[in-house]
Amino acid sequence: MTVHLMRELDRLKTTILEISAQVEENVQKAVRSLETLDVIMAEEVIEGDEQVDRMEVDLEEDCLKICALHQPVAADLRFIISVMKINNDLERIADLATNIAERAISLTQSKRITPPYDFVAMAEKVQQMLKKSLDSLVQLDREQALEVIHLDDEVDHMYSESYRLVKEQIRKNPENLDSILYYLSVSRHLERIADLATNIAEDVTYMIEGEIIRHTFGQ
Repeated sequence: MTVHLMRELDRLKTTILEISAQVEENVQKAVRSLETLDVIMAEEVIEGDEQVDRMEVDLEEDCLKICALHQPVAADLRFIISVMKINNDLERIADLATNIAERAISLTQSKRITPPYDFVAMAEKVQQMLKKSLDSLVQLDREQALEVIHLDDEVDHMYSESYRLVKEQIRKNPENLDSILYYLSVSRHLERIADLATNIAEDVTYMIEGEIIRHTFGQ
């Protein structure tokens, strides 16, 4: 590996970690805005999504330039491919955080109800998965990445339960339909974040070992 390529790869790693930190903060703020129905915080998440979009495009362009100029092979090429995939997943997670923030704003404009399921517990589990997946990226820790993959089953179960409880609440309180459906939407967005955190963990494993494990765990 040339010195110049080494510097370029180090820069890619720094940038993907910066995006990771921003996306993780967006998710945390989106969940807090929902928990507290804080419109100002929700709007901050929505506005912050543009920054993530710009960073995602810039990083993808940098990856493509490095491939064109240096024609990396083996572990270096695997690293660049993984960064591009993780970059895309992070941008999608930021979009989902924006969707959650938008639901928080919608809930402030509709009838206040008790959430039909424990979205706080679900959000905590999803944030735990996201943090572990990003920590596995920072530390190149395969074991931590595998933990994320196994946690996804727990979130899937929570999502199924939230769906059941939402249907039950709609039958009991049809007058609260709009608010109930907003919470259902939130559970779907959280479940998708968990799926994307799992994707990141799988890509970290690929980055470390060159092993594609996408279907190994029956996902």
